[in-house]
Amino acid sequence: MALMPDFSDQVILITGAGRGLGRSMALKLARCGALIGLVDIDAEACEDAANAIRAEGGQALSLPADVSSREALMGVAQRLAGERGRIDAVINNAMLLHYEPLESITEATLQRMVSIGINGSVWGAQALLAHYDPQRGGAIINMASPVTNRGFPNTAAYSLVKGAIVTLTKVLAAELGPKGIRVNALSPGSVPTPGALGLNDKAEYERRTRTIPLRRLGSEDDNAEACTFLLSPEASFINGEILHVDGGIAAAG
Repeated sequence: MALMPDFSDQVILITGAGRGLGRSMALKLARCGALIGLVDIDAEACEDAANAIRAEGGQALSLPADVSSREALMGVAQRLAGERGRIDAVINNAMLLHYEPLESITEATLQRMVSIGINGSVWGAQALLAHYDPQRGGAIINMASPVTNRGFPNTAAYSLVKGAIVTLTKVLAAELGPKGIRVNALSPGSVPTPGALGLNDKAEYERRTRTIPLRRLGSEDDNAEACTFLLSPEASFINGEILHVDGGIAAAG
């Protein structure tokens, strides 16, 4: 694959794009020429990410919205599709990152995590289906996690959501494939994003580094590159896969 594929004819919607992995994927794809619709519940972060893209000469729309609301997400998707008459890809990245012991999980927390992670991924897929060009096809990338491969204490709610997303990815790959829509998932390992840094201290990241076969943490760029590959023509026959970008932690168990 070329180091900088040409996505100048692509319109891509990314949720949770205000910071962290979503922002890095947005910047990378914009550098490849795509028009990016950035969705985030944090309007200020959303606009800041869009401005960062524009400052580099890229194309971006800031689309603040709560992805747990089907009406809100479909509304911003309609606005993005109006730019060129279609949406070519959706990256369902939005998620509430929260760990706690099983006995501490509240109904409100669980409902919010499910609404953002699972419901939001379903609405994102529907948004693409409503606005893709059947002649061009489309692509969806969901965000999985190594927690679906092994048990990590204090991640019951998070693992529940990510496990559902893995299943959703495979189901939609089978259901939407005949329509020319590819559905895959990225499974990032430990990446010290702003959200993750609020949960893990330096000592925890040092411990994790020792357990990763490549003996380093992941970076936002690692995932942005993998995302770019999955949306590129070189991945045109890849459908229903969970691409682990984790230094080998899922394989090592």
